[in-house]
Amino acid sequence: MATSIQTPLKIRICPKSDEAPPTLPVAARQGPTPWARVTGWAKNVPFLAMHLSCLAVFFVSPSWLSLVLCAGFYFVRMFGITAGYHRYFAHRAFKTSRVFQFMLAVLGCTSMQKGPLWWAAHHRGHHRHTDTLEDPHSPVARSLWWSHIGWLLVPDYDATNLSAVKDWSGYPELRWLNRLQWVPGILLAGLCWLIDGWSGVVWGFFLSTVLLFHATFLVNSVCHLWGSRRYATADASRNNWWVALFTMGEGWHNNHHHYQSSARQGFFWWEIDVTYYLIRLMGFVGLVWDIRKPLHVVPVASDEKAKLE
Repeated sequence: MATSIQTPLKIRICPKSDEAPPTLPVAARQGPTPWARVTGWAKNVPFLAMHLSCLAVFFVSPSWLSLVLCAGFYFVRMFGITAGYHRYFAHRAFKTSRVFQFMLAVLGCTSMQKGPLWWAAHHRGHHRHTDTLEDPHSPVARSLWWSHIGWLLVPDYDATNLSAVKDWSGYPELRWLNRLQWVPGILLAGLCWLIDGWSGVVWGFFLSTVLLFHATFLVNSVCHLWGSRRYATADASRNNWWVALFTMGEGWHNNHHHYQSSARQGFFWWEIDVTYYLIRLMGFVGLVWDIRKPLHVVPVASDEKAKLE
């Protein structure tokens, strides 16, 4: 069963939810032109081919089974990103066994968004330098295009910064998986073919994967430009309800930037956070424990301290 932690957490709320966040000077926002920095196109061939493969939906008719595969693998792999890569590996928002830790890493890899060490290292860099030129994907410091997809196409961010994930880099199985990051995704594509042939591959793997890409990328781009700001963070993070629906709770981004190590990102009952509900369910059956979340938050500006479960 999940255990609890009782650590005080101060919650300060921005008095005006629509108050504009601090912005960078114009010179700092310009940065390099994204297309001018796109070099080494060979490394982008798999990523671009995945998008082009989605055109096959116009030639391969879907079956009911392939549509189920598309929705099912979108949902399951989104959980691998949100609960595994993000809340567990990047922020250590809960604890689990070494076996289940590896399973979360494999599930995250099936999303084709690189390895767990790479993902966690870059995300931690985002939090250290949010909305500055050192942030890998800030739409405030650079552009909407850059934050959504441009940064992935340049070679600058290909390497894994192991010094940023010293807590995980000591696990040989995670280093191995980080090197062979494409293997789980390729095996999943093979499974889709075995289940429903080319219809399963096109709809259940290619289309599902690309939808997963861009839903995840919305958190980097949209959630720093549009939405409400409950908390007066020093960055441009915003809560966006429709991004939260597509990403199983990741759209409550201002909440997350206010308290990064919380497994719960939808702090109030009306903030739907499916990832957190599933984490709590896993805690109930003993797969995870020490789940961190604000036990009480105040809905108005206050110096009141909130307990942390």
